[in-house]
Amino acid sequence: MITAQAIRQGGRRTAPVTFTIIGICLSVFLLGELDPQLGFRLFDEGAQQADLIRAGEWWRPLTSMFLHAGLAHVGFNMWALYLFGPALERRYGSIPFAALYLASGLGGSALYHVIGRGNPAVGASGAIFGLMGALIVTLYRQRHDRIGRAIFSQLILLLAINLALPLVIPSIAWEAHVGGLVAGGGVAFAWDRLPITGRAAIPRQLSVALAVVAVAVGALLIG
Repeated sequence: MITAQAIRQGGRRTAPVTFTIIGICLSVFLLGELDPQLGFRLFDEGAQQADLIRAGEWWRPLTSMFLHAGLAHVGFNMWALYLFGPALERRYGSIPFAALYLASGLGGSALYHVIGRGNPAVGASGAIFGLMGALIVTLYRQRHDRIGRAIFSQLILLLAINLALPLVIPSIAWEAHVGGLVAGGGVAFAWDRLPITGRAAIPRQLSVALAVVAVAVGALLIG
């Protein structure tokens, strides 16, 4: 079970997938800043854009998860990943965590693709909201413990603030946030009812996450 201490110490222990994702996102952002022409090309060829996805550019929902629109954007997302990722990765394992992150990101991309405004979109926010949803689900059982209740309440408050941000900043793709939140929370809800140790644990966890990925990909292809 994830504890408050585990979250507080999230960045102090090994979490290879978490730090690999942070490294990729920061490297891509810095490359784009150092070479604006390259940055424009990365955005032009990698951002999520509904009409281009329908035209066959299937990679955009995935590549857009590693692109960011500015320093504040990448800074907040990577800080949140640093804060939440290691605790989840240690609990479930690196391979299931990678599947959770992918399912959350694609879930966010799928909902934005289906009901969004169609504008180009970038960012890891859908995946980050998925991690928040997963943490809320896994900490729900600790809400009666004093420490667990405190950190659960903090997560709910942080989630509420971030869900309300689109009211102030209309350019935020709230659809991706909600899609990621539902995908990540759904995966964690199923995982908490499956064994997290033993030979059968990882295959069962992966099957749940990959089922969410399949639904997201289906929505992207049909939408």
